[in-house]
Formats: sequence, structure tokens, C-alpha cells
Amino acid sequence: MNVLNIDPSVVNAALESALRNHREQLGPEETGYVIEAGGGIAGVDGLPGAMAAEMVEFPGGQPGMVMNLERDRVSVVVLGDPAAVHQGDVVRRTCRVLETAVGEALLGRIVGPLGRPLDGKGPVRTSETRRIESDAPGISEREPVSVPLQTGLKSVDALTAIGRGQRELIIGDRQTGKTTVAIDAILNQEPGDVVCIYVAIGQKMSNVTATAELFRERGVLGNVIIVAATAGDSSPLQFIAPFAGCAMAEYFRDRGRDVLIVYDDLSKHAVAYRELSLLLRRPPGREAYPGDIFYLHSRLLERAGRVTSALGGGSITALPIAETQQGDYSAYIPTNLVSITDGQIYLDGDLFHEGFRPAVNVGLSVSRVGGKAQIGAIRKVAIQLRMELAQYREVASFAELTSDLDKATMQQLRRGRRLAELLKQPPHEPMPVAAQASVFWAAGKGYLDGIAVEDVARFQSEWVQLVAVGYPGFADGMKATGRLGPEMAAMLEAAMQQFQRVFAPSAGAKGKGKST
Repeated sequence: MNVLNIDPSVVNAALESALRNHREQLGPEETGYVIEAGGGIAGVDGLPGAMAAEMVEFPGGQPGMVMNLERDRVSVVVLGDPAAVHQGDVVRRTCRVLETAVGEALLGRIVGPLGRPLDGKGPVRTSETRRIESDAPGISEREPVSVPLQTGLKSVDALTAIGRGQRELIIGDRQTGKTTVAIDAILNQEPGDVVCIYVAIGQKMSNVTATAELFRERGVLGNVIIVAATAGDSSPLQFIAPFAGCAMAEYFRDRGRDVLIVYDDLSKHAVAYRELSLLLRRPPGREAYPGDIFYLHSRLLERAGRVTSALGGGSITALPIAETQQGDYSAYIPTNLVSITDGQIYLDGDLFHEGFRPAVNVGLSVSRVGGKAQIGAIRKVAIQLRMELAQYREVASFAELTSDLDKATMQQLRRGRRLAELLKQPPHEPMPVAAQASVFWAAGKGYLDGIAVEDVARFQSEWVQLVAVGYPGFADGMKATGRLGPEMAAMLEAAMQQFQRVFAPSAGAKGKGKST
């Protein structure tokens, strides 16, 4: 019979070592229980230490967020399946403010507001998270907006320029091309230069999928994060979606990157917050919106901006979208957003139906950053172009009432029609900055005045092609300096002399611009 020789001192030493290295996290776990549930809201008793915006867990791992801190209970919005939460369920605190997944792994994906994948491409492989709510940078932490962000849209880059770190509202009636303007701005960004985030709020999932497919076809999907809280999702998810998207943008900003984020749209976001507030029994105000609706959007949009080099030098450019009803841009939510942002691009329904697309209303659109966010070559002609278009709109409405017009007025009408035609642009075809500069130069010099209106589009297409193929140094110079110096202007003059020899006006338009 074999007897094991065990040294008691060795066993004792092993046990003492295990006890010294053992670290048990002891402490009370605060839990409560659901006393009522309905409409995606749960009234919870027994969480006296709960914080505002704290994340809690229902049975099965269903997440929730604390919204109301009341005397005898807390009100929690359910961020998962509302039907899975029942009266009597145990609710556990996490002691963490609501967070979302962030990181490079989200690029090229469609995710929900909490960073969970919606595109069927497997899990998002990132362990980094960030609070969806954070303080906006202070004044001393910001840099002036001075670096252009080109959208590729002539009517925007020339008339309502956008700079990196700016907040520019896109506003207009339903079906006037608001989303198209924002998507075109994303398509125009070079991967690696500007990270793009598209937040879809209250849209159909089919529209979100179509947008992702467009990005994929154009080769930019790998540079875009799509955050989707669709019409089929609950109002709490729609409420947190833009804040989650902004948290993802701040991840890149803090690493010195430039980010473009689109909120499509904040009108639906306000409606979701109104629904949520009424379910939480918060006092309604104007149009039944809660009293803090202004603060809701201001604390979101204030997080955009360009930070100092000490903080990385990154920026977040925000393009919020708001919908008006029958052109009433003085309604409650649009007015709030206009007052918060640094300008607005107003899309006119009448112009849209007349065929002027993008239907930018020059008189009502403005950028409070102004020429500081424009490249020099475009800034030089933008002031004149804007003034002539505004005068044309006024004269055109007056000309409808009379046919007795003087020579100067007829010249304004003739030139204005050609400039308005020049600003037309097909959807999803952004124009490079060098092409825009050459087109605006030709318009400012009056080379469009002598051709018929129906020839303007062909003039532009052939002119841009000639400059790109015959004078490649112009595009290189524009990319390097952004200015139209004497050498660059001489290059365009030589190109125009060549172009005038080969450009043939269409039949019936050979009378040197007699068609008005």
C-alpha cells in the first residue's frame, strides 16, 4: 500500500498565498422592481441611488436608461424590447451612465444607437465605449472655423460655404432634396481625410439600406458609419440616436481627425422626444413639446466644433436637417434650430418643382462663417454671384407683371437666368473644387452671357473637360493653394481662347445670346 507523503507546511504556505492574492469584490448590489410598465416606460421602485441617464438592466439583459428621478420611484425608458419588460421584474443598477460602442471597427457598418450591428455582417469587434452624453468644448478649447469643407455642390460651396467645425442647418419642406444635399456632401469627402457619420432618425429601414448601398457603389462606405433608429424602433432609441452618433464622432475628433456628421432629421427627433416626455408625464409646453426641447438640441449641436491643437486639432462638422410644413420656416422646431446653428441652407419647394435642383433659396440661405470657410478662388466671385442671383429673383418676379423693361433690367434677367442654370446639378454628382473654380471664373468673366440658356449645361460640361484634360496643372495648383493667382488666371484665359474656337452653340442659338 502506497502512502502519500504530504508536507503540511507546503500545503499551509500554498493556502496562505492563495488567500493573500484573492480579491473578492464585495459590496451591496442595488436592485429594484418594476411596479408598472407600458409604452416603453417602466416605473421602478427600490433604486434610491440611481443617477440621471444611468444604464440599468432588466431580466434577460434588456437595457434601460433612467430618465425621471421622483420621490418614491424612478422612471426608466426601455432601450430593448418593451414587450419583454413586465410588472414585478427585477431591475439592476450598473452604476454607469449610458454608453455606446465607438472605434474604427464601426466604419462601414450600419449600427443601432448602442453600437449593435444591424447589417447582418457579424459583431462589431471593438471593446471601446463612450458616454452618449458629454460636455461640449469650452470657448478656450475651440479654434475659429476657417478650414473649408467642400460639399461638391456649387450652390452650397459658392453661396453658403461650410467650414470644418461649423453647424449648418439644412431646412425645407418634405421631398425638396434635403437628404440628397447631405448625402452628396458625404460622397464628396475623401476617405482618410474626413470621417463621415450618417444618423438616420425615424426613417424606413429600406431607405437606410438604399443609402448604404449608394455609399458602397461609390466606394465610400468604408469611410462612413450609419447609425439607424428607424421608424420601427421605439421613441427612446430614436431619442438617443443623435447623441450616440455624436459620441462616435468625438472618438475620432479626440484623435485629431475631422468628422462630418449628418442628423437626418431633428424634426423627427423632436417628435420622438415629445412622445417620450408625454409618456413620462412631463409638463407639455408649446405644441405639446416639453420645456427643455431647446436645450435638447442645443446641447447636442454645441458638441460640434473645431478644437485646439492641444486637444488634437480635430473637428466635428454638423449638418442637422429640419423639415418645414408648407414653407413655414418660422415654426417652433425650425426656429429653434436656426437660432442654434451657424447658418442654414433653405431648400425652396417652388424652385424644386420648377426644376432648379438643388433648390437652394439664395435669399433665405446664409452662412454665418461667410468667406472664412471658402477657398480664395471661389470667394473672389461668390459675393458677386450671390448679389446677381438675388437681384435676378427680384427682377424676375417684377418682370412677370410687365413687358416694358429697360435695357439694364433685361441684361439682369439674361445674366441671372444663365447663372441660375449654371447652379443646377444632378443628384449624387459632386463637382471637384478645381472644376467649380473654373466654372465660376468663366461666369464671373461674362463668358456665359453670350450663349443661350439651353447651352449652359453643355458649356459647363465641355469647359470642365477641356480644363481637366488640357490643363492638368490648374487642378494641381488649386489643390495646393486654393487661390486663383495671376499664373492660374493666365492658364484659364489660354484655355478659354482655345475653348471658344471649338465650342459650337446649338442650332437656333447662334444669335449670340438673343435667347433670354
